[in-house]
Amino acid sequence: MKQYYIILFLLIISISSSAQEQLLHNVYHRESTSLNGMWKYIVDPYENGFYNYRYEPFENQENPGKSAFFRNAKQESKTELLEYNFDKSDSMSIPGDWNSQKEKLYYYEGTVWFKKSFNYNIKKEDNRVFIHFGASNYETDVYFNGKKLGKHIGGFTPFNFEITHLLKEKDNFIVVKVDNKRKKESVPTLNTDWWNYGGITRDVKLIETASTFVSDYFIQLDKNDIHKINGQIQLNGNDISSKEVLVKIPELKISKTIKSDKNGVVNFKFSSKKIKYWSDESPYLYEVLVSTNEDKIKDKIGFRSIKTAGSSILLNGKKIFLKGISIHEESPIRGGRGYSKEDSKKLLNWAKELGCNYVRLAHYPHNEHMVRLADEMGILVWEENPVYWTISWKNKTTYKNAKNQLAEVISRDKNRASVIIWSMANETPTSDARNIFLTNLANFTKKQDPTRLISAALEQSDYKDSKTVRTINDDFANVVDVLSFNQYIGWYDGLPKKSEKITWKIDQNKPVLISEFGAGAKKDFHADKNTRWSEEFQEEVYLKTLKMLNKIEQLQGFSPWILVDFKSPRRVLPEIQDGYNRKGLISEKGEKKKAFFVLQEFYNSKK
Repeated sequence: MKQYYIILFLLIISISSSAQEQLLHNVYHRESTSLNGMWKYIVDPYENGFYNYRYEPFENQENPGKSAFFRNAKQESKTELLEYNFDKSDSMSIPGDWNSQKEKLYYYEGTVWFKKSFNYNIKKEDNRVFIHFGASNYETDVYFNGKKLGKHIGGFTPFNFEITHLLKEKDNFIVVKVDNKRKKESVPTLNTDWWNYGGITRDVKLIETASTFVSDYFIQLDKNDIHKINGQIQLNGNDISSKEVLVKIPELKISKTIKSDKNGVVNFKFSSKKIKYWSDESPYLYEVLVSTNEDKIKDKIGFRSIKTAGSSILLNGKKIFLKGISIHEESPIRGGRGYSKEDSKKLLNWAKELGCNYVRLAHYPHNEHMVRLADEMGILVWEENPVYWTISWKNKTTYKNAKNQLAEVISRDKNRASVIIWSMANETPTSDARNIFLTNLANFTKKQDPTRLISAALEQSDYKDSKTVRTINDDFANVVDVLSFNQYIGWYDGLPKKSEKITWKIDQNKPVLISEFGAGAKKDFHADKNTRWSEEFQEEVYLKTLKMLNKIEQLQGFSPWILVDFKSPRRVLPEIQDGYNRKGLISEKGEKKKAFFVLQEFYNSKK
């Protein structure tokens, strides 16, 4: 097999490639070829493969054909970057973060180049092939067989590029530049409370489609009539006008052929009084088939309605109390960034054992396994955009970035019945610029998906200067459908006994979700209930907090912080934190703390 000696001198045929192509929907159930496995990598902290010695991007020079990072062994190209050679470099597993795989890269933030070689036989001459990334943190430049495909910004959402015109049967190679440096203008910004894992952190797949195919669809109950199913389908290709598209839901005896419009769009409405509605108690999923003469795709979709009425949350028209927990995307099996179905199943099974019917996926979109499994297991889901703490509210590029990440997670998960809340942000301080930023995001989300609820994790404050009455004083509270806030009375604010003195005055007539509360505890550190970091202290915080918050008239649920201890460079206290946020009800080793059973008992008794 012909070997490619990869050096930092990538031949770029064109630099006018798109930054992001239209996302392929339901990659989960499409036929695919996995590119997971061992990839070669080169650590490049000074980005010498991307910039010359004057810090000018190779791609922007007059000769775009000489831009960064590879040549064929038979070529005689000369370059100053001979010290870079993929074939002599180390390998790491993809998907996976570099921090937990390579000890020397544990704290590394910067650029790493990855390379994978493969052969591929296209199944049909006119078919098309796309390369799809589940996620890569944070800025990703993708090159295939010498051409730059494009760039993606954002560490937690999917992206893809078409490679049909570049694909060969033998000796294909993909080179990926991943840069996880934190930046003030990024989303999230410089300062967070979780580990900034770098790398290609989710699955990489080749997706082969027909020349014209079903690229997207959105199928859900009519917002105002639970006996109607609405849908929109998008075709992709050269032959998309007046195309016959068959939609089938066999169990409901629905089968209808509709012609696409000139833009390849199909709109439809079906009526049925026999729909079994998806819920936490009965997570019923229908097989849905969408096909043309050339393409066929299937999905499992649950039909349910989610609304608010005054201070109530209504699932299928019935009031529901959300018994939840917050979760970070770390692997409970091997540590590091979680990415596998087994990771997700372990976390969600712990949530079910806790008595949860609801989870908050914090503070960014998690992998698709989580929401797919939540559909199957009957767990309601809050999904969150990583607009976290203080970002650059007046920066137009920052807003565009936040909007794009939100659009990508909505695109991926809009057909998941389990997803009931899109969250705009977490713990963002109020200001006019912030309010405009978040309101614009909320309005955009409602246009993209009017079938779900809008929220954000806000902060509480004193009510009219009272030290014993708390409230929500935030203009964005008037925008959201569900009023959510974080509070840590007994941990950051006094000792657990303080909860006995606090009452709440919530003026907004909206459902209230407590998006966070909790306290840190080191597993197996035991002391009296007033000793910080002990399991007894955390237990007492939960006992007191649940009693306090349960008195809020509009209360409709909780998602305490957090299910499992997780890594954070902010948490450095020796012998206690050791690099972990210890607010988990379960240790990073899978051991349940005393507070786990307090919350479990509360949920099991809550109707």
